[in-house]
Amino acid sequence: MTKSVFAGLAACIAVSAMAFAQPNSEPNPYRTVEHWFTLPDGRTMGSTSAVFVAPSGHIWVAERCGANSCAGSNLDPVLEFDATGKLLKSWGAGMFLFPHGITIEKDGTIWLTDGQGNNEKGHQVFKLSPEGKVLMTLGKAGVAGDGPDTFNQPNAVAIAPNGDIFVSDGHNPGRGNARVVKFTKDGKFIMQWGGHGSGPGQFEVPHTLAFDSKGRLFVGDRANNRIQIFTQDGKFLEEWKQFSRPSGIYIDKNDVMYVADSESTDRDGYGHNPGWKRGIRIGSAKDGKVTAFIPDPSPGAGATSAAEGVAADTQGNVYGAEVGPKDVKKYVKK
Repeated sequence: MTKSVFAGLAACIAVSAMAFAQPNSEPNPYRTVEHWFTLPDGRTMGSTSAVFVAPSGHIWVAERCGANSCAGSNLDPVLEFDATGKLLKSWGAGMFLFPHGITIEKDGTIWLTDGQGNNEKGHQVFKLSPEGKVLMTLGKAGVAGDGPDTFNQPNAVAIAPNGDIFVSDGHNPGRGNARVVKFTKDGKFIMQWGGHGSGPGQFEVPHTLAFDSKGRLFVGDRANNRIQIFTQDGKFLEEWKQFSRPSGIYIDKNDVMYVADSESTDRDGYGHNPGWKRGIRIGSAKDGKVTAFIPDPSPGAGATSAAEGVAADTQGNVYGAEVGPKDVKKYVKK
């Protein structure tokens, strides 16, 4: 093991030791707003892990066609709401099988992952205009693979300041893919790193990605109950466990970090993360300190509950995209 890896491990142990003292003890300065958005008559929200606030302040959600899959549906899964919850537009019918992760660039360009696949569609990453025009695709429609031009259940996309594209790929612990793949802004393969395991730079379900103001890449290594931090060349810097089991990460321009844990449980088996409660933890991407905790109101008995995806607007309102309850909650300061 190299000296740099030892240094990174020492740093992460120090941070984790600080944070493990009192998990779940941070205050909750938020109140929950339910039913803040309006859908057309007869339309219901489906399962969603994809929510993002555009530079315009509009809230974008990619949901799974009123269910937990868009297979066979003619509904539009991509929804744009204004700050009051009014639905402004929808699109995407027939384009996606399993919308999973969404991110939006400063110019309004939308990136969306299709996290499952059949013989016709899925296992792809889409670059889209706000009107739903396809600008670029990565991966092959319906083809699962581990090469430079294929994915197997891609989860999330993050765009570096220079336009490089990062995709986290793999949704099953111990099987399939477990990697981060890097492309140029034009979609040309540059590199990948990862592989199954719990060591530095290994992953078990790299479920979510985000950049901080320094350009460091934060990877939500969900089934390892940790966040790993890397340079853009894949060099391991630190691991943080104080934000619990990360399903979603959002970092704002001030390096305030929002992390959604939808799976932690004291039970053995999937989700095992004893002592940690589900919910949204808020803190700093600069020093790793957790300062607030919005607890999941459910008992956490199922495989997933409350927010998987998370985002925040410039006023500090928080949005949680929920797979199990098929909802998007809004959290505002009390």
